[in-house]
Amino acid sequence: MSQNDTKRSNGDVFSSPDRDGFLHRAFMRGAGRSDTAVRRRPVIGICNSFSELNPCNAGLRDLAQQVKTGVTAAGGFPLEFPTISLAEPFIRPSTLYLRNLMAIDVEEMISSSPIDGVVLLGGCDKTVPAQLMGAVSAGKPAVMVTAGPRATGRLHGEPLTIDDLWPLSDRRRAGEIDDEEWQHIEGNLVPGIGTCNVLGTAVTMAMIAETLGMSLPGSSLPPATSGTRAALAEATGRRVVDLVRSGLTPADFVTPAALENAFRMLCAVSGSTNAVIHLEALAGRIGHRLGMPAMAGWSRTTPVLARVRPAGPHLLEDLEEAGGLPAVLKELTPLLHTDALAGTGETWAHVLDRTTRGDHPALRSMKDPAFPAGGLTVLKGSLAPAGAVLKRSAADPRLWRHRGPAVVFDGVADLHARIDDPALDITADSVLVLRGAGPVGGPGMPEVGQLPLPRRLLRQGVTDMVRISDARMSGTATGTVVLHVAPEAAEGGPLGLVEDADPIILDAVEGRLELDVAPEELRRRTPVAGAPAPRRGYAVLYRRHITQAPEGCDFDFLTATGEPSVAHPSADRF
Repeated sequence: MSQNDTKRSNGDVFSSPDRDGFLHRAFMRGAGRSDTAVRRRPVIGICNSFSELNPCNAGLRDLAQQVKTGVTAAGGFPLEFPTISLAEPFIRPSTLYLRNLMAIDVEEMISSSPIDGVVLLGGCDKTVPAQLMGAVSAGKPAVMVTAGPRATGRLHGEPLTIDDLWPLSDRRRAGEIDDEEWQHIEGNLVPGIGTCNVLGTAVTMAMIAETLGMSLPGSSLPPATSGTRAALAEATGRRVVDLVRSGLTPADFVTPAALENAFRMLCAVSGSTNAVIHLEALAGRIGHRLGMPAMAGWSRTTPVLARVRPAGPHLLEDLEEAGGLPAVLKELTPLLHTDALAGTGETWAHVLDRTTRGDHPALRSMKDPAFPAGGLTVLKGSLAPAGAVLKRSAADPRLWRHRGPAVVFDGVADLHARIDDPALDITADSVLVLRGAGPVGGPGMPEVGQLPLPRRLLRQGVTDMVRISDARMSGTATGTVVLHVAPEAAEGGPLGLVEDADPIILDAVEGRLELDVAPEELRRRTPVAGAPAPRRGYAVLYRRHITQAPEGCDFDFLTATGEPSVAHPSADRF
């Protein structure tokens, strides 16, 4: 309806004396806003991914009201708007398949709407990176409030968290859990709203947002329904008004130095492997590349300090008692760029100067780490020329160096059809290989990389095996699971040439993943067929423009314009 221009706008239009301003105010007054409210500046958008199809984000509706209270108290005009919401357990083929679509939604709504700044409300695994990616590209002042983790459940008097699903599922498949007990577990596994109550992808990404300065210090771990989280939402509403007035944008926070800090934090807490992809995607949005060599170097020099489920015995509330994310960063100070900005607009150096940590074994010190270094291992070799990742801190040390014969599955359907076949030629020394589950082959790189162990071996007491795929796995999962093998099989990667009984070598100490087959033999083989081409819709856009895991699985046209940087802020340290 605007007749002045069609340029993307900020909140100036609401206080403009011309006809556009008149119409903006008139529509808002028709929606019940007062004549005073519609003239307030700055205008703050509240980008809400609440959805009844996303139980993890169910608390965001209430948090939005707290944000509005804070915005109004600081003199701003809050306006809430919805975006796509991606629930990790519900979306098929995977939430990563739609992450970039959500990022486009977020970016265009921020860019095109008459707002001066935005508060991002997300929580579930892909809603947080999608909102961050969109906000970074949109360029308006932005700050985030995450949904917060749900409470810890109980089962027969013991803590029950979402990562218990995996060993319980194995026991169910082995016949150790009957129908009545399984039904009881179903009613207790998810005791309320909020994100997964372990250091899975959702909490990992909340901690990354906090480390990047895109959310307030101390905001990652308070429970979804706590008074602390409600107060953080109100404080964030106040903060975004100050942020707009300061002129700071995401580009001031999401920098190469801040991204390195975030990766080191990821290593220190033994967080979700999915975060590697999201950090690389965020780097691409500022025209940067982290790159496998740099990540390998940072991992080799960063100790694991947190001992939290699924990579330790303690709970999220224990890590919060130890001081939360700020306490983790304080321990890591010698390795960090503390001149990077925190969510308050101060440098992390200033924030960490006043940070104290509690005395709890959930957080260890640099002098006495839970795991010396290399908890998140980057692998490379003839089976993964462009790289792969392994959470070594969650793997059986006996399998860090392993040679075994391949047992190959072409896709998830083939895996489920044959994994429990009594005739399957497999032993505990075998290497399970799943292919056709990468960014293109999945499509969307589903979280199927933690292949189930054969029922026959489970009954023999086998609890871990080497598993390799071009897929991802849930941040709540553990095991000796090699993920994100690139290039993927569907794009001609060597994974597509593996045959049953081929010797595979994993060396998680040296960072190698090798297919021990002569090159001349591989040249004689026919690669596995690629994924069929889609015929219409979003699937066509996705297929044409999706990048591989080492590039963050973003669409190539969404990365920043210009040549990616190859320099790293700490290159001289190694």
